[in-house]
Amino acid sequence: MFEARTRAARALLQIVVTVLTIPFVFPLVAMVQGSFAGTGWNNYRAVFEIRALPLFFRNSALIASSVILVVYACTMLAAFGFSKLHIRARETYFWLLLAALTLPEVVLLTPLFATATTLGFYDTYLAVVLPLAALQIPFTVLLARNFMDGIPNELIEAARIDGATMARTFRSIVLPLTRPIAAAIIVLTLITAWNDYLLPLVFLQNPDLQPVTLVPQFFVSQFNNDQTKVLAAAVVTAIPEVIAYLGLQRLFERGLSAGALK
Repeated sequence: MFEARTRAARALLQIVVTVLTIPFVFPLVAMVQGSFAGTGWNNYRAVFEIRALPLFFRNSALIASSVILVVYACTMLAAFGFSKLHIRARETYFWLLLAALTLPEVVLLTPLFATATTLGFYDTYLAVVLPLAALQIPFTVLLARNFMDGIPNELIEAARIDGATMARTFRSIVLPLTRPIAAAIIVLTLITAWNDYLLPLVFLQNPDLQPVTLVPQFFVSQFNNDQTKVLAAAVVTAIPEVIAYLGLQRLFERGLSAGALK
């Protein structure tokens, strides 16, 4: 791992990291600054005056939590199987799973729409939760498998010698050791599920089911396009993600660094 030992090296590293951070920070600063343009705090007041705003937050929370549960359960089981179980053609299945990373959401929109209408999922949470989870699982399995590869096989063998079943070994030994990567998976999945705009826009026509990412539509119409209030709505919708990241920051960074290396 790269380590800056001298003061000059640390200063150079700080400059490089700062320069690399600017392109990501600038849009956030511009969004917050733009949200105060015009009438200032009244832009946020207009957002909070939307009567259905608590309902939209509840819908986003339900969608995000459901996606997290599906992704977490499937990811941990799949990563454990790919990492610790002796499965025939295991690597073939793993690379087939990773091939799904090449499929963007917009390309799958038409087949997903046909599937949702055929199965009767259209205009329900399932029409959004299942595709979002499926799109996340290949990447999260990649991270979790690399993390589980670092768990000594001797722990699992010792548990089996003591009489524990594979399910008990997975539940009592593997899962507690994977909390860092689990935190990273939860944060990444939360960000994706909370921010998704396209799938709810297409599959959720009932206003009582729509998430908070569709709130900016209240300020965009044929005769009105108030970008300052749109930016204010974007800031409000991002607050839960920021809180979640700050709460899980240490585990998130530890999980990503460990999951990226074998």
